[in-house]
Amino acid sequence: MPWTQNYAALGNSIGLTAFAVSIPIAYLFWALAVKRMKGHIAGSTTLLLTIIDVVLVYKMPLGTAISASALGFLNGVFPIAWIIVTAVFLYNLTVEAGQFEIIKSSIASLSNDRRLQVLLIAFSFGAFLEGAAGFGAPVAISGAILIGLGFEPLYAAGLCLIANTAPVAFGAIGIPVITAGTVTGIDANIISAAVGRQLPFLSVFIPLYLIIIMAGWKGAKEVVPAIAVSGASFAIAQWWSSNYLGPMLPDIIASLFSLVCTVILLKVWKPKNIWRFPSEKGEKVASFKQYTTGQILKAWSPFVVLTVMVGIWGTNTFKNFVGKDLKWFVTFPHWPGLDGLVFKTMPIVKKPAMYAANYKWDFFAAAGTAILISCIITMLILRISPAKGAKVAGATIKTLIYPIITIGSVLGFAYLANYSGLSYTLGLLFAHTGQLFPFFSPVLGWLGVFLTGSDTSANALFGQLQQVTAQQIGVNPVLTIAANSSGGVVGKMISPQSIAVAAAATGLVGKESDLFRFTLKHSLFLLLLICIMVYLQAYVVPGMIPTVALH
Repeated sequence: MPWTQNYAALGNSIGLTAFAVSIPIAYLFWALAVKRMKGHIAGSTTLLLTIIDVVLVYKMPLGTAISASALGFLNGVFPIAWIIVTAVFLYNLTVEAGQFEIIKSSIASLSNDRRLQVLLIAFSFGAFLEGAAGFGAPVAISGAILIGLGFEPLYAAGLCLIANTAPVAFGAIGIPVITAGTVTGIDANIISAAVGRQLPFLSVFIPLYLIIIMAGWKGAKEVVPAIAVSGASFAIAQWWSSNYLGPMLPDIIASLFSLVCTVILLKVWKPKNIWRFPSEKGEKVASFKQYTTGQILKAWSPFVVLTVMVGIWGTNTFKNFVGKDLKWFVTFPHWPGLDGLVFKTMPIVKKPAMYAANYKWDFFAAAGTAILISCIITMLILRISPAKGAKVAGATIKTLIYPIITIGSVLGFAYLANYSGLSYTLGLLFAHTGQLFPFFSPVLGWLGVFLTGSDTSANALFGQLQQVTAQQIGVNPVLTIAANSSGGVVGKMISPQSIAVAAAATGLVGKESDLFRFTLKHSLFLLLLICIMVYLQAYVVPGMIPTVALH
């Protein structure tokens, strides 16, 4: 039997209804930030609580609520988790073949100056790992490398967390932006272009900010050429690729371009002084094994193949070929128990309109399949036997079971929030902030990443809310959806999950509170800069952000 959304279900009050349906969000905050539950437990219990909440508050039929949750969970597993599994599998293959040690040495041996090592490893290489795998890998791996180079643990972890901001929105082959497109119905390429007109301003600033934190203004002035080249090359490549290639490759392209440009600079320029931490005075500078150009190229080849394959998958020519000739997919044009049973109503739409529900399992078109093919090619290049490859794949899946459950649960919550009207209720409440909402819109993304540890999950949680609120106040919804991702990137450094990963990788287990205090003030400062930028883009330079036709 059809059911119509009611955004002011309690006492005909948006405020009271919003308070009631925000209980699951408050619970998620408590579960992660206070109780420190594991992500999959917090996500699963939040989804269960939300089902109960919307049934009681909105009188949503239980079967419909469960069906919406299941559809969201399935979208979390494929195509989203599929990308994560294959990306981490590719990284694990390079480790298994011993090539990652060469990659690490090829970067670390370029300079003994701690400032330049942070630019190369924490910023550029960390961004590369964020683009290839994401979900904790960049901070864990970059932090471990810096520790191996002799960095103090707190600085190694803290600097990697702060550096891992600009690339987060396009992490794991663009999954955060793709997710935002999925939950809002707006083309991911349009959202990618919008984010690509926000984050480059942050990207060009982060390298300078990192060095100031480490060595102060005086230390930063000594390496201004490297700071400028590292940040500007990354920002330019990030802007270009996000606007012209879509959301999947900006991190890969920008990080590699930044690495190459900075390396070329270091071939012709060196700082006058080699800067090291005060505690390192008198210590011998570490040396690294030298590898041939051929060895280095071979070590990096899996990621070169990845870049090519994902690039091919993103072209319209390939998409048309897959759609017409490689029709290997399973579709549910009418998702059972949901399609045709939920209706949106005013003021979200001008007149009651059916909220469609469908699902398509399209194996060949998925970005994860492009990465899987990259993995197969990598096994041939690195001469990894099928048996060993299968063993690595099994180990990869085993380590990612709980993250997959977490992502599925959060997307289940997101879909349920949309189909129940929860997102619309909160959006209508936020609309009461009026013209100030664009200033506060990045805060939602920041809060979402703090709660979930993932820009992907934050976009699933609040993407629809951002869209609805913007439409209510007459602001370009693409701006606020992009702001959700851009604000989210600076929440990553204080997320309990990120803090835990960084602490574990750098030997700071038990000292997470120290790391949290190290990053908190930087997170708030960078968030303020993004809030100001988004507000200016809303009212001073609105033409910077692409628009979509509203239906």
